[in-house]
Amino acid sequence: MNLTTIKKLPSAEEIINAFPLSLEGHARIARDREEVKAILSGSDHRMLVVVGPCSAWPYESVIEYAKRLKSVSDQIQDRVKVVLRLYIQKPRTTKGWTGPVNQPDPFLPPDIEKGIAYSRSLMVRAVEMGLPIADEAVFTHNARGFIELLSWVAIGARSTEDQEHRIFASAVECAVGMKNPTSGNLEIGVNGIIAAQHGHTTVFNGYQVETRGNDFAHLVLRGGNSAPNYDQENIAKAVGILEKANVKNPAILIDASHDNCKINGKKEYARQMTVVCETMELMNREKEFKKYVKGFMIESFLTGGSQSVARCTSETINRNGLSITDPCLSWEQTEETLIELGRS
Repeated sequence: MNLTTIKKLPSAEEIINAFPLSLEGHARIARDREEVKAILSGSDHRMLVVVGPCSAWPYESVIEYAKRLKSVSDQIQDRVKVVLRLYIQKPRTTKGWTGPVNQPDPFLPPDIEKGIAYSRSLMVRAVEMGLPIADEAVFTHNARGFIELLSWVAIGARSTEDQEHRIFASAVECAVGMKNPTSGNLEIGVNGIIAAQHGHTTVFNGYQVETRGNDFAHLVLRGGNSAPNYDQENIAKAVGILEKANVKNPAILIDASHDNCKINGKKEYARQMTVVCETMELMNREKEFKKYVKGFMIESFLTGGSQSVARCTSETINRNGLSITDPCLSWEQTEETLIELGRS
């Protein structure tokens, strides 16, 4: 193999033992997973909102964000199920920072051992705080130690066509959101759901295994080709494809960020509020859509916007909750959006 061995990493058991989760935390995750599934199936009529930083860095700012989110979540829990977006892995179009699990300090060389400790510790703290958490499955080979803490998982736009990610989605125990690809093709997004809802024969830990399929794999509309796809025409088209494919628990989340908030090809992060508002107005006009559109994904942090690691140093970078990847809503904009959803 064309690689250089750097060091042996701790086992999943060592990771879990170093940062254990309480019995209450385990019970809470089990409840949260069932509540998310109930929303997707329609037996729970609340909205599901996966919200939080584009990437979970820096540590203390993410904890501060989680504390604020928990407070708002408690206020609106009768109408909205809030899940903290706690993304420790980042896919890149070409190259770049791949998230704190690989490089917990973006100004130092990658250190996966430290990244594992950073990420597991952060996730455990958020769960013990009383928040369900979500991550994107980018690196499926190192899931143990993290996957059991999640109440919702995303398969990203660059991964939704990948067979390994589809099989992974069919094996996990929590609901999985399959994004449409960056092209915006809805059929491909639904193909990923069909694959995830069925069993597959694969290799796991040196054994031939059969995955059982994930009945709660669902579609996430994130736009494509620098254009949105949360409008009436695209939602109706997505519903038609889901129904024709006989997908179990057909459900859609609207990703308010990415191509859905672009104007003339440029991402306008504050437009996420407009995406949520326009979608809710559409659902009020087209009552049938309420059977399918179950909630939103929102990128937000303490400070609105983003900053470039390449243009900063360790001394000059803003560590007060300003994203170093995609631009995010500010906390004030997030709180306003969530409270309004709680009133709807």
